[in-house]
Order: sequence, then structure tokens, then C-alpha cells
Amino acid sequence: MKDKNSKIIIIVLVLLCLLGIASFVLLKNLPSGTVAVISVDGEEYDRVDLSKVSQAYDIEIATKYGRNVVHVEPGAISVTSASCPDKVCVNQGRLTGGGVPIVCMPNRLVISIEGSGIDG
Repeated sequence: MKDKNSKIIIIVLVLLCLLGIASFVLLKNLPSGTVAVISVDGEEYDRVDLSKVSQAYDIEIATKYGRNVVHVEPGAISVTSASCPDKVCVNQGRLTGGGVPIVCMPNRLVISIEGSGIDG
């Protein structure tokens, strides 16, 4: 009897471990946020919930520091044009989730992703 109970307990523990690993892998691939926060010189310029964007559009940001064109599309945001000399922000590509923000130091522009939606 003990041998049969031990086998059942081991099988249950193995299944629970596999379920935990599968959950971790599936949840790890989900985007960590959907709200893009655009800031200029440390001040919030705009917030865009990327999960609610249905058609792509551009936001032109012209300040005393320079000019940037921010491209917004469903699930992603990027800088497509900038007046800065190095164009690091343009070359960074699309931002689709948390992680490294898009930064244009000369124009003092920062775009980051936060949260899972806009608090109402």
C-alpha cells in the first residue's frame, strides 16, 4: 500500500511542478504594460494606451530643445524622425513593452511603457 501511495504523491508533485513551469513560461511572454508615457524635459507630454490604438498615427513634438515625430501603432510606439544629430532614438526601433525606454537626450524626450492600462 505504501508503495502505491508514494507513486501517487510523486506523480501529483511532478504534475504540479510542470504546471508551475508552464504558467511561468506563458506569463513571462505577456507584455508588461500597454500605456506609453511620453515626457519632454521631465514633464509628461502625453499618455497613449497602445492596446486601444486601432489605426497608426504620428505625434509631432516640437519644443525649444528640438523636434521629434513619434509613430503610434497598435501595440507599439517609436520615434521615426528627430532633429538631434545622432538619431539614437530613431535607430532604437519600436517599443512594445516594458524594458529600455526610448530616449532622445538632445531633445529631452523619453518614451516609456508602464502599467496594464490607464487608471480611470
